[in-house]
Amino acid sequence: MKKIYKLAILSFSVLGIASCDLTMVPEDEVIPDRYFKTESDLMLWSNQFYRDILLSADWGSTTDLMMTNGISAYVSGNRTPQTQSWSFSALRDINYMLEHLDQCEDAAVATKYEALGRFFRAYFYFKMVRTYGDVPYYDKVLGSTDPDIYKARDSREYVMQRVLEDFEFAIQYLPGQWEEMNTRVTRWAAMGYASRAALYEGTFRKYHNIDDWEKYLEKTAEYAGEFISSAPFSLYSTGTTPYRDLFVSDNAITQEVVLCRHYDAANNVFHSMGYNAEFSRVSLTRRFLNHYLMANGQKFTNQDGWETKSYMEETQNRDPRMAQTVMCPGYIQKGASSVSPCLFTSHTGYQPIKFVPEASKCMSSSDDIDWCLLRAAEVYLNYAEAKAELQTLTQEDLDISVNLIRKRAGMPDLEMEEANTSPCKYVMECYPNVDKGRNKGVILEIRRERTVELALEQPDRSWDMFRWAECKQCLPCNVPWYGVYISGPGEIDTSGDGTADLEIVESGGKMQIKVGNTYTDIVLSEGDKGYITAYSAANYGTLWDDERDYLWPIPASQRILNPNLTQNPGYVDGVN
Repeated sequence: MKKIYKLAILSFSVLGIASCDLTMVPEDEVIPDRYFKTESDLMLWSNQFYRDILLSADWGSTTDLMMTNGISAYVSGNRTPQTQSWSFSALRDINYMLEHLDQCEDAAVATKYEALGRFFRAYFYFKMVRTYGDVPYYDKVLGSTDPDIYKARDSREYVMQRVLEDFEFAIQYLPGQWEEMNTRVTRWAAMGYASRAALYEGTFRKYHNIDDWEKYLEKTAEYAGEFISSAPFSLYSTGTTPYRDLFVSDNAITQEVVLCRHYDAANNVFHSMGYNAEFSRVSLTRRFLNHYLMANGQKFTNQDGWETKSYMEETQNRDPRMAQTVMCPGYIQKGASSVSPCLFTSHTGYQPIKFVPEASKCMSSSDDIDWCLLRAAEVYLNYAEAKAELQTLTQEDLDISVNLIRKRAGMPDLEMEEANTSPCKYVMECYPNVDKGRNKGVILEIRRERTVELALEQPDRSWDMFRWAECKQCLPCNVPWYGVYISGPGEIDTSGDGTADLEIVESGGKMQIKVGNTYTDIVLSEGDKGYITAYSAANYGTLWDDERDYLWPIPASQRILNPNLTQNPGYVDGVN
């Protein structure tokens, strides 16, 4: 019997990840006739699915709200068939386990791990469809002579129906709790991920004029509605800054976090979110800050002179989540006792504090804060959005979803009638593709809420913009990446203590930020005043094509190997 060699499986935590402290599955143990007999075998094998399918800590893609030192390929125009690649190796590992479950000595254990395997297969294929559209679907392990190696792409509809079938099996048969409650996939996590996938597919179809969008949104409401009514999760609201605490707590707050990736300093398992926030210059945009309402629920963008408000002015009396996400006057870093002033070191001047731990961990790139993969608030938002898009939303639906989130933040309720009567003009400009149906206003407000509540989390903002057909709003050739408004040369107090923390100066025809004896060049939108402008000399986005760029190209290397794979519209690879 041929022996199968398996790569690194984590020895201490299924969702930790590092280059050390890894255990190999001994080659002699993984012989098909002898393995997959016990729950221990199945757990050890399936641990790799978490590593291969789910995301580790990451700031995400370039969007209209955020950028870093690196620009995402869809913005820069660098997605080509020649540079694209894909892999089905993780899928093969899943199908391999599923095919050997009949060897398990406990039927109940076999069913549980069939549910787990099918969850990961569903999420693997959802991500493939989200990226490529039609893809070849495999629910078996392929041998080297299997003719299906050369099969054509299956339709998006066929694959997504299989995805939902797998999710529903997982929801039915996964346990509600493991010993590691929020680091392994439960039936509640399966509900949440199913709602995420169905929402993406339903709204992508609606805003890209593809039939049958309603049934996916109905499924979203079904999955998320069951989660809201049955899942043992609620919004964390302890303390004065519960929102911020969710993202700087060493261990995930299990009251709200449904699934997380665990990091552990004791086992040298770290990430570098805090380090990258500063040294990769993670930068938030003025457009993002404009989404935040005033603390009394009024729209910031309805105020006179809102466009030219200074950093100090625009950060006052806002939705409390702003100061728990963005560095605002009065910010005290975790573990510190004094205020840290914002020194405008990012590309836009605005810096995130969400996910930023103690300074010592940031500087050493040794961040061990757990990374949230799914939390209850996202499922609540999925529910409200699906119902709004279906035109079946009621005020009661808002009260069990969006308004619970707003209550935790200390914000007034979202009133459906008011939102639909007076849609926000600014948010309309941010999402021009929202139709003119009777729920236009509330759809826009739910998008505002999603933007604020899920800022910088995964799945990141770019996927929302893809499904809403709004990616042109992410391209600086259309919407410049503006930051803090600067009225001209002069000193600026950013900490709120009445003392200047930096100075804007003009030297040799250039505008600069002066902090102590350090000078940093900046570009202002109006020359000697205006918005700090990120990447002002780069006209990113001019190559964007709506008919092509909402899908990635099929890798040319795969089309050479399999001539039955067709290319996505608009991409030229010289194959066939």
